[in-house]
Amino acid sequence: MDADFEQAKHDFLAGVAALQAGRFEDAERLFLASLEQVPGRASTLINLAATRLQLGRPVDALEAANQALGAEPDDIDATLHRATALAQLGRHDDALRAFDNLLALSPRLAMAWSHRGGILREMGRLDEAARSFEQAVAHGADPHLHAYYLAAVGAGKAPDTAPAPYVRALFDGYAGQFDEHLVGVLGYRAPSVLAAHVGRLSRRRFDSALDLGCGTGLCGPLLKPASNRLTGIDLSGAMLEKAEALGVYGELVRADIVEYLHSTEHRFDLVVAADVFIYLGDLDPVFAGVRRVLGSGGVFCFSAELPAGDIDGFMLLPSLRYAHSQRYLRGLASRHGFEVDRVWQEPIREDQKVPVDALYVSLVRG
Repeated sequence: MDADFEQAKHDFLAGVAALQAGRFEDAERLFLASLEQVPGRASTLINLAATRLQLGRPVDALEAANQALGAEPDDIDATLHRATALAQLGRHDDALRAFDNLLALSPRLAMAWSHRGGILREMGRLDEAARSFEQAVAHGADPHLHAYYLAAVGAGKAPDTAPAPYVRALFDGYAGQFDEHLVGVLGYRAPSVLAAHVGRLSRRRFDSALDLGCGTGLCGPLLKPASNRLTGIDLSGAMLEKAEALGVYGELVRADIVEYLHSTEHRFDLVVAADVFIYLGDLDPVFAGVRRVLGSGGVFCFSAELPAGDIDGFMLLPSLRYAHSQRYLRGLASRHGFEVDRVWQEPIREDQKVPVDALYVSLVRG
């Protein structure tokens, strides 16, 4: 028994080290090995649940968290992992009850208040969501990030852009499931729609194309046939690793797109932004930057989600995405010296099986 315990302890500590280093598959293997030696140990099950959440497997994470709670019913970490897994599974009512249980155990836990607000936001209970986000800030949560969350539920002025750490963390964690979820589940079609338009623009190839917010590279294989050199830029390192594996980009840059547009020495004759502006409200710096890098006669193609009502500018939706009016986009084009080639409307993805309308815009630098 002593030998079994020592081996379990060794595997557990190695698993914790792997988890902290981001080697999640190794961590899972080590925690499972530890449990073979000492079954049912709560601390091992808790870390196993955390690992499986990182691996994007909420069903398995929920199983481990439930086993941990069977051994330690009031453990805060196990309760947190169970609540998070339920939220990721879209079981909103169950997740909300789980976070309420967690807050009964630890009422000053800012993370729990924040997650609770996020669930209420997705359920459309915006006033309750705002109160949860306010509680999160009161207990020490990032005020800048939560100002963004509060604005999305109508409890504050929308910032000009989504906070960069939020976008980076969102897509670093989403990279592994991004293509399958976005294309297979949500019916995402911005890359194919824009690429089809680019293909119709001219029989010539573009000399140098820029894929703004390239992500995992969904646009890359579609744009490469029309360009001699293709550059991609994104905030997320994990996304760029996926894009690099495609072998279609001549260069990939990890940077903020506005900073890149205003500092790079490279010049392009095609700039494409597929479903990028949902994370940017004020597009004036983007248009100024694109004009800077785009040669005369160059083409700027992008998509933008449409607001539900008639507005002059942009708005932050409860989905945490920005929407832009056609009037606003045309005004920017005129102010920055672009000629409107084409503007058309069609769905960009689905949300709860309902098509989400977007504008597709093609501009030419005058």
